[in-house]
Amino acid sequence: SSVVRGGMSEALAEAYASETSVPMFDTLELRHPAFTDDDGQPTAIRVVIGYEPIEARLEDDAPLDAGKVVKFVAAAFRFNLPGFEAGSVPTMNITLDNVSRIVTGHLEQAIAQTARIEVTYRPYVEGGLLLGPEMDPPYTMTLTNVHAAVFQVTGTATLSDVHNWPFPGRRYTPKEFPGLVR
Repeated sequence: SSVVRGGMSEALAEAYASETSVPMFDTLELRHPAFTDDDGQPTAIRVVIGYEPIEARLEDDAPLDAGKVVKFVAAAFRFNLPGFEAGSVPTMNITLDNVSRIVTGHLEQAIAQTARIEVTYRPYVEGGLLLGPEMDPPYTMTLTNVHAAVFQVTGTATLSDVHNWPFPGRRYTPKEFPGLVR
């Protein structure tokens, strides 16, 4: 399916609008410098709503494992997609239920540090898992107000710097466009 830059793909738009149930996979990826694997390499917490894990391809400019097929662990979580109303900062409330000790451990380490926890929401549709997410670019936000309890992690993700994003989203520099300089 073709992905529309700055929006959702035709397949995702059809899945949202369809009365038939087109299988969709909502995923979250959490990243922080404290998240490392057993070899000390940067890693991410990747979860998908459901009962089975999935393998899906990340976008080519993903912050970690760009363009690679990665595993999303099945988890119970709730979230609301951010709204983009005038005069307000877009936010997304996230609740991860029955989180494993590994996830809780990573988050507790991250909370103790000053670096930000980044969250990326990527939707996929069945049949397109190996093609990439159905939204380009996916939502990437900063997680704040994180609370880790025994069985649940909650937080609020915000687009904290949305007012300073360049428009139209690309910087035209003399290095890339020599015709800008005389």
